[in-house]
Amino acid sequence: MNTEIMGQDKKEIQQAGEPTRPGKQFIPAVDIFENEKTVTVIAEMPGVGKDDLVINLEEGVLTISGEATWKGTEQETILAQEFEAGRYIRKFTLAETIDQENVEATIAEGILVVTLPKIEPAKPRKITVKTG
Repeated sequence: MNTEIMGQDKKEIQQAGEPTRPGKQFIPAVDIFENEKTVTVIAEMPGVGKDDLVINLEEGVLTISGEATWKGTEQETILAQEFEAGRYIRKFTLAETIDQENVEATIAEGILVVTLPKIEPAKPRKITVKTG
């Protein structure tokens, strides 16, 4: 079977109410991978640096947000501008099998990698019965 996988364009969040923060908000594109020990979330967040990134984990919900800004200099003149600055935000509900105490994240060149380790399943063991 021959299938084609298509990428997505940058999606802007459509807000229902009045925004209280100026600027656009985007949904970062993500890939999610799983193996026996971890779930890995890879998010595309161009223009977001370590200091502009916030990752929260509360009540089983992982929230990724970051601010992409472009700070040119007074000596520069924009000839073409396709990159849109704005805020990225995405939320994920985590499974109970995720070890929430040991989540790790790295960002490099606009790619965020969040590693979610799984809790090791209880290993079978023999219970010794005591008298007394």
